[in-house]
Amino acid sequence: MSARANPAAAAPKPPDLGDPASRDRLSGPSFRAFLATAQYLDLPVADRCRLLGDLAPATYHRWATNGAPHLSRDLLERISLVLGIVKALRLLFASDDAGKRWLRAPNTDAPFGGQGPLAHMLRGSIADLFAVRRYVDSWRGAWP
Repeated sequence: MSARANPAAAAPKPPDLGDPASRDRLSGPSFRAFLATAQYLDLPVADRCRLLGDLAPATYHRWATNGAPHLSRDLLERISLVLGIVKALRLLFASDDAGKRWLRAPNTDAPFGGQGPLAHMLRGSIADLFAVRRYVDSWRGAWP
């Protein structure tokens, strides 16, 4: 069976974040993508650090200037969730501004409980990031 007949067969294997070599290879590009995404969202440094699991601001600035070292699995997963959320918003909304407004606007849907999705993300838990990611992915029909 060809890859064209079976799209799942052509999907690349996700990186093994348990493997230090994989994490090492992903660390620099992932952090640079996070920097660009945080700038795109106009996030202050305090919010960026919170999304990264309460990273110290001095560490954030050092990594932003000199490049990130070998990132932990937790940091790579957090970055992946943030990037996935922004990608979904860019697919869901006709304009970047509309997606950014939605991210900050109060929302009564579960799991937000009246707060904006970004505020939910900034609660600090990786589970909160995952909840927003799952929400936007299910909204666009991409979550099983």
